[in-house]
Amino acid sequence: METLSIVFPEKQKVEIRKESFDSKLGKTEILCAAITSLISTGTELQCLRGVFDKDTNWASWVKYPFYPGYSMVAEVLEVGEDVRAIHKGDRVFVDGPHTQYFKIEAIHVTVLPDEVSSEEGVWISLAKTTQLGVRRAELFLGETVGVIGLGLLGQLVTQYLYLSGAKEIYAMDPAESRIRLVPEKAGIHRMAMDAAKAKGEISKKTNGRMLDVVFDITGHPAVLAQATQLVNNFGRVILLGDTATPTAQGMGSNVVSNSIAILGIHGTMNYKGWNHPDMADLYLSYIRQGRMNVAPLITHRYSPLEAAQVYDSLVQNRSSAMGVLFDWTNLKEQS
Repeated sequence: METLSIVFPEKQKVEIRKESFDSKLGKTEILCAAITSLISTGTELQCLRGVFDKDTNWASWVKYPFYPGYSMVAEVLEVGEDVRAIHKGDRVFVDGPHTQYFKIEAIHVTVLPDEVSSEEGVWISLAKTTQLGVRRAELFLGETVGVIGLGLLGQLVTQYLYLSGAKEIYAMDPAESRIRLVPEKAGIHRMAMDAAKAKGEISKKTNGRMLDVVFDITGHPAVLAQATQLVNNFGRVILLGDTATPTAQGMGSNVVSNSIAILGIHGTMNYKGWNHPDMADLYLSYIRQGRMNVAPLITHRYSPLEAAQVYDSLVQNRSSAMGVLFDWTNLKEQS
């Protein structure tokens, strides 16, 4: 069987490849056809850029040719003879790359309920990662929290924080286009500036008390030191953005003197009894209940055949887009 796949054959290069694979199913496998996939703009652009320190997760993970993507919704075409809970025609979420047809072990997919659209379901991986970040902070009701970086993860973290009962949320990003996507709700302060500039404004708004928790979701090595300046004594800084160049990262001058905790979390983790199926189910529940909304975050839809131009546009100006989808039902040749 043939499939079209998006591939980074080397640094800073994108190709669409037609490849063959054995579509014969094992007893516990399913065969799928892609419906839509979401570009994880931070992660995938870092993979495309190919600049990593040695001995990092990035350096060991990204080997060219590299198949990007980990957020896919697909239709089930066939199921193996031992598969019972999944049926032909079901829509499933898959933590897999941007490709047209594929087979996968049935245990590794999430079946989407009818009430959840494919474009809502495709956010499951990012929804789980951001859930882990909020859980890592172990928030107390009424705490004051900051979010630095309002890309895909920052937008979802902000929604989770609102659900979790944060008293005040300071959402920071210098890009006005990202600020506009943050919900206008009581208690959410939308700040079109970077963390360094936000320090004085936050000090003023909190009467010098600063924040209980700050999330650094930028992946930029310079931001951690800025984030530690925004929390109070015994404050927590959550690193949800894994920088590819940690040798350039400093933690700031006040971590020890102010007894600040720096807490990391990776999207592959489970946390205190919450596993990935449970976190996916919680996200889907919030979507069905209308308590989370990702629809406004989808800003662009493209045919996969436009992948090279899409990634080039994102490299030139990542803040010009938020949720960027490939529509795998639209594979007509581009004129």
